[in-house]
Amino acid sequence: MSVVPITSPDLDACEVSWFAALCSDDYQFLGVPDGDLRSSWAHCSSIVKRAEGHGFRNILCPSSYQVGQDTLSFVAGCAPITDRINFLAAIRCGEMQPVMLARTVATLDHMLQGRLTLNVISSDFPGEVADSAYRYKRSHEVVEILRQAWTRDHIEYSGDVYQISKITTDPARPYQQNGGPLLYFGGYSPDALELCGAQCDVYLMWPEPKEVLAKRMQDVHARAAAHGRTLDYGLRVHMIVRDTEGEARDYADYIVSRLDDEYGRMIRDRAHDSISLGVAHQARARELADQFGYIEPNLWTGIGRARSGCGAALVGSVDQVMSRIQEYQAMGIRAFIFSGYPHLDECDHFGTKVLPELKTCSLPHAYGRVPATTPATPLGTGERR
Repeated sequence: MSVVPITSPDLDACEVSWFAALCSDDYQFLGVPDGDLRSSWAHCSSIVKRAEGHGFRNILCPSSYQVGQDTLSFVAGCAPITDRINFLAAIRCGEMQPVMLARTVATLDHMLQGRLTLNVISSDFPGEVADSAYRYKRSHEVVEILRQAWTRDHIEYSGDVYQISKITTDPARPYQQNGGPLLYFGGYSPDALELCGAQCDVYLMWPEPKEVLAKRMQDVHARAAAHGRTLDYGLRVHMIVRDTEGEARDYADYIVSRLDDEYGRMIRDRAHDSISLGVAHQARARELADQFGYIEPNLWTGIGRARSGCGAALVGSVDQVMSRIQEYQAMGIRAFIFSGYPHLDECDHFGTKVLPELKTCSLPHAYGRVPATTPATPLGTGERR
């Protein structure tokens, strides 16, 4: 029985995703830059192809102003070199005029033939700090405009941030039908929960003790229920899986063995989400962990010493990691976004040891968003006007 009502209660599979380290976030030793693991096109695209080869169903492509790959450009580049894996592209709301963003999304969705999902982000732009209420208001309006573009013949919008006269949606019609690409969202503030509850499809959480995750699910469900909606839920967590728990714990110690905590703090502070409420919760988890960094069995907070955002890893044997994933599934979690250091090596460990034991799915397909054939849209087989 799930913690709260969910959109996909009868789904007996989960969407298992990996992570493309586009934003200077790949290491052998955390906090020790390695030129071979830089966020170049060659390295990041190899992570995507490795994940697809193992059978991961989606891959998170993050966004940040750090040396690395621009998210939407990277996803476009990956379209012709992949044919099965979905892409969870981060979009920072307000960076692009919403109607033009809608057209960009439609272009990518057609290039990928429906393999596009979107991670809605409301954090600050590079070089500026905006009021939180304003940022979420702006994001709310962006998402409403995107939904008009995907579900109506015309966009006509009058908001506090955007005013758009009636224009055709022909250039913005995506490949996916029945609502367009799925929207994934993570945030902890009341404004964030309201945005997700009103507009998005999958609420993403960072790793915390299970009772804390359950309370967070209840809070966001209350917001969704007020709008007559349900959500599905996802968990973003790092992964260290080995044949035995001892080997996994040893490897966890190994990857932080050269970390200078002052340099780790600098890495955390340079991220655009470094002052967010979610990051504060990850820091609090580290404070409550035991002397080895574990906040609950197999959940290790040491990753957060050298990165902002998701700051904990599942560490254990194959059976232990499988058990933790099954516990999360029983709570109602239907989407998992995993990663590990280095990303290629840990992709191999999880992809060979655990992934074959999991029944997986693509949520856009489970939601009936991806048509069996090219749709009758202006970029598809529709009438050219």
